Amino acid sequence: MESTGVYWKPIYNLLELEDIETLEVNAQHIKNVPGRKTDVKDAEWIAGLLRHGLLKGSFIPKREQRELRELIRYRRSLIEERPREVSRIQKVLEVVPL
Repeated sequence: MESTGVYWKPIYNLLELEDIETLEVNAQHIKNVPGRKTDVKDAEWIAGLLRHGLLKGSFIPKREQRELRELIRYRRSLIEERPREVSRIQKVLEVVPL
């Protein structure tokens, strides 16, 4: 499976829950391997590359570590958003007579 953006994550999580072994490959790595590929032949082409040992799997942390990373990212986004929200509230309070 190509690990592109965030789109691979839900599928990976489902397969992991079912104990199905997967190999996640960076899409950029696949593009760097010589050969012609088309949308129709992608899966066969990637399987052939894997059989010939031309693909290297990406490191995927354990589920607990992935979940912790997501929480940390979310917390950081809230911390970054806080000053903007404070500013919005201050503007509203300046306009509304109390």
